[in-house]
Amino acid sequence: MKGSHCLLCHVEIEPILSWRTLFGEEKTPRLCEQCNEKFTPITGEICEICGRPFAFLEAEFREGNVCLDCKRWEEDDCWRGSLDQNRSLYRYTDFTKEVVARFKFRGDYVLAEIFAEDLQKALQAFQYDYLAPIPLSNERLYERGFNQAEALIKSAGLEPSHLLSRVHTEKQSKKSRSERIHIEQVFKVEEEIDIRSKTILLIDDIYTTGSTLRHAARLLKETGAAKVYSFTLAR
Repeated sequence: MKGSHCLLCHVEIEPILSWRTLFGEEKTPRLCEQCNEKFTPITGEICEICGRPFAFLEAEFREGNVCLDCKRWEEDDCWRGSLDQNRSLYRYTDFTKEVVARFKFRGDYVLAEIFAEDLQKALQAFQYDYLAPIPLSNERLYERGFNQAEALIKSAGLEPSHLLSRVHTEKQSKKSRSERIHIEQVFKVEEEIDIRSKTILLIDDIYTTGSTLRHAARLLKETGAAKVYSFTLAR
């Protein structure tokens, strides 16, 4: 019985024989142990809104159960209550950053399989009516070949709902925090789905400033959504 190869370092993964593997119930690992251990799951005390781990945050950057970033968002009349909660799988370490870059910018679609099992388990904690990927503009979609948020949802065996579309803008990664927060609305709601009084769970790859997710969440709430949560791979 031949092993599979790690999707990141391509080393052969030796199969572990058990009754489950013989009957085809055991899933083939997509990563070797060494690569898998390089991901840093978010654990311990976190900001109750954005999910930022407090263990790596200086005391002056938190107030009670909330980080100062979220406090600033919530103090702004325009943004208060727009995003009910974000949760993320991993800390955005150099290793995670490199893997996400390979997946997102270099068209390595198969890497979505790395996160499928963890994502599937994590999303079971949420109650929602629609699971919505953050959309790309047509230009960005053409550049990358696929929407990474949609790929994550599908790899976890779930069905994406396309509630939003996006107009083309400069890449968010090139903008400063201030520019991200003050950009004009870049999303529009697709009208064929009635989201009034519904709970939406947005999916994206990275939570940086929270601006993209809050722009989407605010628009969904203005359209009638009752609750908007988000989940990202990294934070």
